[in-house]
Amino acid sequence: MKKPFYLIFLFLLTALACGPAEKQPIVEDSMPPETKIVEIPMPDSVLRHVVLFGFKQTSSEEDIQTVIDAFKALPSQISEIKGFEWGINSSPEGLNQGLTHAFTLTFYSDADRDAYLPHPAHKEFGAVLGPHLEKVTVLDYWTKP
Repeated sequence: MKKPFYLIFLFLLTALACGPAEKQPIVEDSMPPETKIVEIPMPDSVLRHVVLFGFKQTSSEEDIQTVIDAFKALPSQISEIKGFEWGINSSPEGLNQGLTHAFTLTFYSDADRDAYLPHPAHKEFGAVLGPHLEKVTVLDYWTKP
């Protein structure tokens, strides 16, 4: 019984002596020349643009997925959008009033949000959404710590 204990002790001692594996730093010289590292500081407070949709009964799952995909594409088309997430209602309370899909966009300023609203890509998204939209609620707020 002493032999297996000795091997375990030796293994642990070796592992502790080696320490944790070090992470390799990002070396800009190793990146392709077209890669540019840009650090954008996160503000203390951000503007959240919360959009809640309820879809028409006549809209198929494929129609709804087309709307979702079009909304998900907006951050790549509108630089003022700093964050995007979405999900489907899962609340057991039954208080969603027909609203089923939630989307949250993050902006760093009122000006960024104001540029997003009339943006051509946002208008194009509205054209995709329009035929399927039954209900919508939009709420904007500045985050508080």
